[in-house]
Amino acid sequence: MSVINIEEPNVVIREKRLGTINAFTGTASEIVQKSEAGTLKDAKRKFSQCLGCNAQQAFCQLSMIKDVAVINHAPIGCAGEFSDFNFTFRVEQEKRNLPEDIGRYFSTNIQEKDTVFGATKKLEETIHVAYERVKPRAIFVVTCSCEGFRSKVWTTGFDAAYHTVLRGIVKPPTKKTNKINVVNFWGSHVFDEIFERFGYEAQYIMPFASIEELEHCSEAAATIHICPSLSTYMGAGLSQLYDVPEITAPPAYGIDGTDGWLRALGKVLGKEDVAEELIREGHEKYVPEINKLKERFKGKRAYVTAGAAHGQALIHLLRELGFDVVGASVFHHDPIYDSGDRNMDVLAHAVSTYGDVKDYRVCNKQSCELVNALIRSKPDFIMARHGGMTLWGAKLGIPTLLIGDEQFGIGYKGALNYARRIDETLDSIEFIKNFSKHASNPYTEWWLTQEPGYFQNGGKGCGCREGA
Repeated sequence: MSVINIEEPNVVIREKRLGTINAFTGTASEIVQKSEAGTLKDAKRKFSQCLGCNAQQAFCQLSMIKDVAVINHAPIGCAGEFSDFNFTFRVEQEKRNLPEDIGRYFSTNIQEKDTVFGATKKLEETIHVAYERVKPRAIFVVTCSCEGFRSKVWTTGFDAAYHTVLRGIVKPPTKKTNKINVVNFWGSHVFDEIFERFGYEAQYIMPFASIEELEHCSEAAATIHICPSLSTYMGAGLSQLYDVPEITAPPAYGIDGTDGWLRALGKVLGKEDVAEELIREGHEKYVPEINKLKERFKGKRAYVTAGAAHGQALIHLLRELGFDVVGASVFHHDPIYDSGDRNMDVLAHAVSTYGDVKDYRVCNKQSCELVNALIRSKPDFIMARHGGMTLWGAKLGIPTLLIGDEQFGIGYKGALNYARRIDETLDSIEFIKNFSKHASNPYTEWWLTQEPGYFQNGGKGCGCREGA
């Protein structure tokens, strides 16, 4: 278990705090075993095609708090995501029937001379401008202090956002409420109905929460995760600092996963009978149709590319739907989460329940590795979480499904949602095959003959199971 220390101004990076890695080639069972034994090491790359940005992930979580301003203290190029987050903020407000507002985002537009002579004055002026224009309840400053060198794990940016909220916004509790914290992005509010059955209310943080709600999230009855990779720091922080129980079961993906998650929630809330009632109802209502669709998936080979815990949950879900998951490329791997509870290990749960994944890769969004892996594994279907990865399925003539709403697959209804969408996606095979005939591939014949982990271990290759 890592110790959350809000007296420290900076969050401890994931490489040091959790032993997080960005490169691995092997089997799912190998990475689980090495994680549990504490022997997992990063097979560092000699070449990286791309790298995620910590500052962007911090901005992702802070930018949609309802009554704040966020200042990007960086060159103007680092403000490139402003339009995307502002668009998401406005669209999701409408979906939630919230008062329409725009993102309150500012950039200090650091120039070359500022990096030499300093930009403190420019930051001070921007803070004053932000306050005068929008009168926010809080102002966050997102900066990039050589993040590519400090941490190569882009999810450290999530941790930095939560650290500053725990450090400067959250107040000690004065009472206990009937709210349950849902640490999420901006997905559908699927937990409202579930929590109401237990007699509790969902409180979604941090997007679309207010500063006042965040101040009092320490008074919640519990905290749940839609993806432990996202919210490990916030859940553990609220638990360690304010005794808010953290639900450490794997997220509610698939029938088996939902059963376990509901029982864990019911135990924490002291309402095991309600959990069993919901399990019975869910099986009766959704499992029969899921089983019918499973017949259509028999013999199909699937490949998963997504963030760590979310991707691991999708492996579990696809296995339950009858797919043979022939491979996965996840973007990083956390050997342990901040709670220190091994029950939260999503991949270990998937492996122990449904068996191994023979080609399991930690690829940090390296498209070159993904393309090689797909060519070798020859899947019938690809499940993706991030848009930049889906085009490779189309180029290779493989039906690919992208789900942007991370709550779309939660619970029994979520399993049926995925089964239906997958069935529709598989029906697009003729279109995708025709598309692939006209698609170009930027990679050379030389690269396509190399093992996908060729650049790992300083360019010595992954060693075919030996490099991590």
